[in-house]
Amino acid sequence: MSKSERIAELYRVIASLSTPEECEILFEDLCTKKEVEKMAERIYAAKQLLAGKTYNQVMAESDISSATLSRVSRCVQYGEGYSKLLKQE
Repeated sequence: MSKSERIAELYRVIASLSTPEECEILFEDLCTKKEVEKMAERIYAAKQLLAGKTYNQVMAESDISSATLSRVSRCVQYGEGYSKLLKQE
């Protein structure tokens, strides 16, 4: 199985999950606690940027590095995932 096929399989498995509890079970097995924390930090930062907060505000409220925040910001501005998937409350 090629790398791209393995990645596609990962996406299929994630897409098959129905509840947050199923996601938690999978991610506990799949990732380290630190990896999950870092992904959660990126989601939090993206939500804050989508809500209009500045880099400085986001950095003050989180543990995200400036390099990671820059990447998240580019994805918020030019990517499709964050803006489509993260709903503002």
